[in-house]
Amino acid sequence: MIEAELKARVHAPEQVVRRLGEWATARVEVYRDTYYDRPDGSLEAAGEELRVRTVRGADGTRTVLTYKGPVVDEGSGSKPEHETRVEDAEQAHAILRGLGYVELIAFEKRCRNYAFEAYGRQLLATLVRVPEIDGTFLEVETLVDEDQVAAALDDVRAVLADLGVGAEDLTLETYTGAVAARRG
Repeated sequence: MIEAELKARVHAPEQVVRRLGEWATARVEVYRDTYYDRPDGSLEAAGEELRVRTVRGADGTRTVLTYKGPVVDEGSGSKPEHETRVEDAEQAHAILRGLGYVELIAFEKRCRNYAFEAYGRQLLATLVRVPEIDGTFLEVETLVDEDQVAAALDDVRAVLADLGVGAEDLTLETYTGAVAARRG
């Protein structure tokens, strides 16, 4: 499946929270993301991602292992995504290190997740704050087959417009890149 996603900088987060709250109940969670690469940096160079994410929220803690393939839509940065839950975060990290992967970067994201249906699709909107980056971001995504990416992105744009977020607010900036730049 392809994660058809758009990300935007949000200038009026309170307004977006209020509107999303009309559509769904927020799940407030803190993500601890650790990205891995091969020692030669070839995953990052190919636009691929390998991540261990530990999520802490009101309903407990869970960890997922994610692989994202290269971008299939340059305008949005949408990628194929393969994800599975893992029982033990430390063992997942140990396995990746044991296979020769090295930690590229690790950081925390503070998220408010809203799952809802709009335009005939199941969508996830996430308001994101990364303590090391200025500003609030909004990601809106849905999982689709590759032949549905363009139509799904049109629906995601419509949801963003419904939230008062315009095309001028969209960004392809990655959290990994922004955090790495901030750390120097």
